[in-house]
Amino acid sequence: MSVLSASGLSRSFGARVAVRDVSFSLEAGERVAVVGPNGAGKTTLLSMLAGALEPSGGSVARLAGRATGWVPQQPALYRRLTVLENLRLFARLERLDDVDGAVARMLEVTGLAPRAGELVARLSGGNVQRVNIAIGLLADPSVLLLDEPSSSLDPRQRQRLWEFVAGLATGGTAVLYSTHHVLEAERYADRVLVMADGELLFDGAPGVLSEGAGLDFEGAFVDFLRERGH
Repeated sequence: MSVLSASGLSRSFGARVAVRDVSFSLEAGERVAVVGPNGAGKTTLLSMLAGALEPSGGSVARLAGRATGWVPQQPALYRRLTVLENLRLFARLERLDDVDGAVARMLEVTGLAPRAGELVARLSGGNVQRVNIAIGLLADPSVLLLDEPSSSLDPRQRQRLWEFVAGLATGGTAVLYSTHHVLEAERYADRVLVMADGELLFDGAPGVLSEGAGLDFEGAFVDFLRERGH
């Protein structure tokens, strides 16, 4: 079942085209990685899918009656508030019917219950990212969008993050994430979207990109872009 789809999605900033005519869809429980060089349009694409940025052209269709969770690269948290206070504040901003129930569920799902009373300013990078993701999940979205979720994490924190993402997908949440670490696309995604200069160049399973190339995934990815002039 498709929970989100983009049709001819485009975005320009003055004369610069950041995203050009991108179309694809997400199914429930899918993990999809968006990869590409700097300036490829990954963040712009995710921002439009989240509804945080208005497209210049095309459209986004979302599953009726379900929210889309958005986790930007830079956590928008209040560092002088506790984890619990942050979650309660954002739950109220989301106008949730059961604020306390949603907050309790997120503390449990993300494993943050033991940290509920701690100030965000005192948390490790991994736990800050967990709070950021918990906020994105407050409204029980059918789709979670993550922009470079592992960029500030150490290897152990990254492993925990991807285990958590896998659990979300198993529960039926579609997860679309951008990453500069192409091996995270190979290891943790069911599908990969390759972008460059705002265009979608590839949409398929990671193995398809490297199949027959005689290279590992990273090497095949670099060759793929080079062959297309990027």
